[in-house]
Amino acid sequence: VRSRMTGLTIGSLFSGYGGLDKAVEHVFGALTVWVSDIDKGACKVLAHRAPHCPNLGDITTVDWAKVQPVNIITGGSPCQDISTAGRLAGMTDGTRSNLWVQMREAIATIRPRYVIWENVRGAYSAAAASAMESDPGLLGDHPAGQPALRALGRVLGDLAECGYDAQWRGLRAADVGACHGRFRVFVL
Repeated sequence: VRSRMTGLTIGSLFSGYGGLDKAVEHVFGALTVWVSDIDKGACKVLAHRAPHCPNLGDITTVDWAKVQPVNIITGGSPCQDISTAGRLAGMTDGTRSNLWVQMREAIATIRPRYVIWENVRGAYSAAAASAMESDPGLLGDHPAGQPALRALGRVLGDLAECGYDAQWRGLRAADVGACHGRFRVFVL
């Protein structure tokens, strides 16, 4: 109901069960109009919770110029490669976490008013690669074996390249009333 009053629309990437989208809908008074996920279980949940939303499916095959424009793009690119519980391969070529590149392309093409990216604490420390750090010495001296560019820095730099200003916060689920401490980084 509130979403119809604001007129703001959301496009959701890496949608999962839709938790981030529900939070953004509540805070912005917006309505999710499309989602994108390929996980079979998540797709079933999304089809049940948001039957009005088309699922764009595989983010790597979407032509963003043909997608309904939205005011807000949300997403939490896969965390397996930047999580301390995962491979720690970083946000680099060939990793699932580097699917961030597809989200960046959606943002650059659709040009929403807001972007909300969510991820694990490892975004602060996991290695990342981009054109800005194509050579390890470009960002100055850093200890051997330590990346100069981190995943969060990559996301912030890419957003800046697209013309966005961003703020970020790290929160534990317990900070907002949950009974566990699962930490997440949020970028707006």
